[in-house]
Amino acid sequence: MAKLVSKVYGEALYELAKEKHSESAMLEEVTALQAVLKDNPELSSMMRNPRLSKDERLDLIKSIFENRISEDLLSFLCILEEKNRYSDVDAIFTYFADRVKEDEGIGTAYVTTAFEPDAEMKKKIYDKILQTTGYKKLEVIYKVDEEILGGMVIRIRDRVVDSSLRTKLTNMERELRKVML
Repeated sequence: MAKLVSKVYGEALYELAKEKHSESAMLEEVTALQAVLKDNPELSSMMRNPRLSKDERLDLIKSIFENRISEDLLSFLCILEEKNRYSDVDAIFTYFADRVKEDEGIGTAYVTTAFEPDAEMKKKIYDKILQTTGYKKLEVIYKVDEEILGGMVIRIRDRVVDSSLRTKLTNMERELRKVML
């Protein structure tokens, strides 16, 4: 459900930016606002406070962001609050950013490894992913998860390539169980 919400509202924001030929400018603004929201978790807490009425939360949004962000983005935040979707703002902004980047030929890859890869390994991973996708450029976000034991898991959009040792061992165990029964 959250994925559908982020897609619907993220797409609406994208269409608004496209209509005004301001995708890049809106992307910069959304990225900056997303960082501000992440750095100020107390704002999110206040926006979830059930003691505040919807009107009080709308006034809060306006008092904080008016004349600091574009009218379009301010109106968008107010719509999110009016539709009880403000809690999804981060996912919506992420969808929007990915959508704009996708149009510009920039992909985002999430790479999970068992250990932090060095610069040479990161370059090889980058080059290989770039070669196998149709992107002009990539943003690679690395995550370390020792539980995968070895190998890596790569996620680009809805595609996942799991070559982790943990998955290989799990699959091998499953096959052995079938043979033994």
